[in-house]
Amino acid sequence: MAKAKVTPEEFKVFSKYILDISGIALEKGKEYLLETRLSPLMNKLGCSNYMDLLRKSKSDFKKEIENQIIDAISTNETYFFRDKTPFNLLQHKIVPDLIDKRTKKMPGAKPSIRLWSAANSTGQEIYSIAMVLIEMGVTTPSYNIRLLGTDISDAAIAQASYGSYNKFEVARGLDVRRLNRFFSPQEDRFRIKDEVRVMAQFKKMNLMKPFVGMGKFDIILCRNVMIYFTSEDRKKIYSNIAKVLEPDGYLLIGSTESLANDSDKFVSQKYLNSIFYQFKE
Repeated sequence: MAKAKVTPEEFKVFSKYILDISGIALEKGKEYLLETRLSPLMNKLGCSNYMDLLRKSKSDFKKEIENQIIDAISTNETYFFRDKTPFNLLQHKIVPDLIDKRTKKMPGAKPSIRLWSAANSTGQEIYSIAMVLIEMGVTTPSYNIRLLGTDISDAAIAQASYGSYNKFEVARGLDVRRLNRFFSPQEDRFRIKDEVRVMAQFKKMNLMKPFVGMGKFDIILCRNVMIYFTSEDRKKIYSNIAKVLEPDGYLLIGSTESLANDSDKFVSQKYLNSIFYQFKE
């Protein structure tokens, strides 16, 4: 079946529905994204237009269609060690400083490192961080490590939890040394080894919902996701992030992103060519 074209009225109604169920804002001009990502689902369900898909989704009390729509729309670009600067920053600045502060605060106790990767997609970011920590020698049982990856997509969380990637996915960002050390080949795919996988936890989370039962984090990465939200929603999310970040914690956002118009709680810090944020004193 051909890709269904979305009418202006359909786009207006359907983008409002997507905003309501996911917080993702599709502005005018993003019609192509709706058509590209939802056409396979429409073909699968035998929908002739977008209103038909909307009706089926709203009448599906199990919310299976709603979840499939979210999966399709929220599929983000991601790969291992994307934009290498945050990982260099973690290795050479943030993690050593954090360990030093925690060791001084509680001498003799195992230092804790609690890190959250928001909008984690299929797990490449959190596993890249785990690899960096292993290479640094920052592993259990010498440290209390909690690495949490969250995403709104069921499909993304399922893949991240299983830790299996195809040849194209591992070819993006991974060098041969890390591929051989941290992955096991399985037919035409590669699965992350247990020493890496056990360091990470994954769960479904909508950033527009209250951050309930999150606990506190020393490091939060929220990179390349805020472009999908309205200005008002970005302010709300950053306010909630501030509530779960330790007073001396670190916030990392995308290299092309800024907090200038979205939060006044943080001040930017620079290390080499990398920017990170901490609470204003």
